[in-house]
Amino acid sequence: MNTPQPTHPDAVEQASRSGRAPLRLAARWVIGMGVMAWSYLREPVPIRRAEVLGGDDDLPPEVPADLIDDSSQPAESGHGPLYHRHFRVTVDDARVDARGLMRTVSGDLTRLLPGEVAAVSPRTESRTLPGPGDEFVVRMPGPWDGPVRVVLRDDTRLRLATLTGHLEAGQIEFRASDEDGGLCFEIETWARPGTSLVRVLYADLRVAKEMQLYMWVRACEAAAELAGGRVHDGVDVLTRRVESDPRGGRGRPWPPPRH
Repeated sequence: MNTPQPTHPDAVEQASRSGRAPLRLAARWVIGMGVMAWSYLREPVPIRRAEVLGGDDDLPPEVPADLIDDSSQPAESGHGPLYHRHFRVTVDDARVDARGLMRTVSGDLTRLLPGEVAAVSPRTESRTLPGPGDEFVVRMPGPWDGPVRVVLRDDTRLRLATLTGHLEAGQIEFRASDEDGGLCFEIETWARPGTSLVRVLYADLRVAKEMQLYMWVRACEAAAELAGGRVHDGVDVLTRRVESDPRGGRGRPWPPPRH
């Protein structure tokens, strides 16, 4: 007859922490979603939105090979459809040009994101503006924390790629341009849900999708404030949904081949 071995106190504590983990996750989810939902309902800026079926032209840009490693989470590793989303705002009476705005945005992304929703923590220290290879974590009140890596930055663009553990799989780009009608700020994303659960929340229930829209609309407003101007006439949002197989089957792998 085997004599039961005493359980080590550390093992008991670890098991206890494991049991509490789902409760903490659920609490963060409820609180985070509540904060974002309330803020979303109070959003005063007009939003002009459209959603259409996309195609091969909506695939994400290529990432340089030297910026891809085991921690990368590209779009092809995601679940479900790819969403190519484009957020655009025109800024009236801006006090800076496109380069000035993107210098501010690139230097501290926290200033672009809603204070009650997200913050950005650097994972690598840098004394200058971020460059390819630098990493950050976007921290939010729900279970949304997402690590990203800079894959492109120039005077008017900052593009980030998602890393393992991010809510989504893909890329996001922030950019500004000087136009006759004023300063233009844009956010463009190419991403799929990072897990099967996120796919349900994003593509099926559309909850995460709406909260993401709110966050980037608020970011467009913040860009106008950072530029010292004001939103011209709301924010334009275009979503292009790319199915793994437009015919509704499983005969073609994702992503579609490039032509």
